[in-house]
Amino acid sequence: MEKQQGSRMGAALEKLQSFRLGVMEKQKSFRLGAGQQSFKERKNKESPGKRGDTELHLAARAGNAVHIRKIVSECSSESELKDLVCKQNQDGETALYVAAEMGHLAAVREILKVSDVQSAAIKANNSYDAFHIAAKQGHLGEQLLISAEHFIVTAALLSVGGIDINAVNKAGETALSIAEKFANEEIASILREFGAVVAKEPANSMTAAKQLKKTVSDIKHDVQSQLKQTRQTEMKVQKIKKRLQKLHIGGLNNAINSNTVVAVLIATVAFAAIFQLPGQYVEVPPQDGYSPGQAYIARNAAFIIFLVFDSLALFISLAVVVVQTSLIVVEQKAKRRMVFVMNKLMWLACLFISVSFISLTYVVVGRHEWWLAWTTMAIGTTIMLTTLGSMCYCVIVHRIEANNMRNIRRNSGSRSRSWSLSVVSDSELLNSEYKKMYAL
Repeated sequence: MEKQQGSRMGAALEKLQSFRLGVMEKQKSFRLGAGQQSFKERKNKESPGKRGDTELHLAARAGNAVHIRKIVSECSSESELKDLVCKQNQDGETALYVAAEMGHLAAVREILKVSDVQSAAIKANNSYDAFHIAAKQGHLGEQLLISAEHFIVTAALLSVGGIDINAVNKAGETALSIAEKFANEEIASILREFGAVVAKEPANSMTAAKQLKKTVSDIKHDVQSQLKQTRQTEMKVQKIKKRLQKLHIGGLNNAINSNTVVAVLIATVAFAAIFQLPGQYVEVPPQDGYSPGQAYIARNAAFIIFLVFDSLALFISLAVVVVQTSLIVVEQKAKRRMVFVMNKLMWLACLFISVSFISLTYVVVGRHEWWLAWTTMAIGTTIMLTTLGSMCYCVIVHRIEANNMRNIRRNSGSRSRSWSLSVVSDSELLNSEYKKMYAL
């Protein structure tokens, strides 16, 4: 096998000899100067720290075969030599890759002497190995010398036993595919002589791995899009929540202020009513067992009813005023509870002051005109009971709806704890909870 490869190598070199003669004469002086360039000057121009190149990388990039032999001879063991040959810079390039890319035949030969199949097949970050890059860089027709050198570099790489001539890069291209792609017939011909083939699979074909990668990428994109929409929805929900909270807080504050005003008004009316009785009061001297200042209607049953309910309305109103002017409630739920209790007390105060008014009508109209008092009582009872009944109905309906909302929220949270579903359920609940008015 080695003899066959040697014969192919000789045939390839003879084929290129006529192509190299004219060019080599023109470039002889330039190449002698480049070959004799000192490594220190090259090192000063491009330091090892620039792209992670080792001394072997710099020598290969400069085409300094003498310095390459010196670096190789300084290695104390085979493992150290192998590590040096396999060392990659920041671009993933080995010294062999750099020499093949630059077209330095002597440097390639020196490195191949200490390389094996694994080190020669190391790929750079661009998925090209030394074999691929030699085939690719050979397309520079304007620079005839460089083209010829890449031809020889390719032939030298092919002389390595066991090298995979049909290795493919990430795009699914072999060395022959790259040579034909860049119209390099010289390199393509020598590759065909060594049995190279074009990649069976087109570069743009969709393999199972690529299809899976594309599917995963699409799923990732869809998930990111859904998460973005979820975050936007959550922001909108938070804005709606804040707006609703402001409305609720404003409504509760208005209810507290209204309760305070109404309580003061009822207390004022109830307090003044006891001193504005029909029939006035007994004056000095006492008459018929009445004491001074006593109301003439004090012994009337209607007056007793008036006095009891008027007192209840007065003191309930005063209690509401004291509580609402003394307590400062910060938490919204506690404030709602306080408004609920104070509101129900004001209902009682309004009901008691109504009873007080109706009871005095029996005194004012007299026994012969009680039908007027009964008419007044019927009107007042109908209006007050209808109003309080409607308010009780609204309160009960609101409580039932609130309980249903809590149950729905609890059930939706137990079924799924995903962020998107919880946000959707919250938005639905906000829409259902948004009411223009409700009763506490």
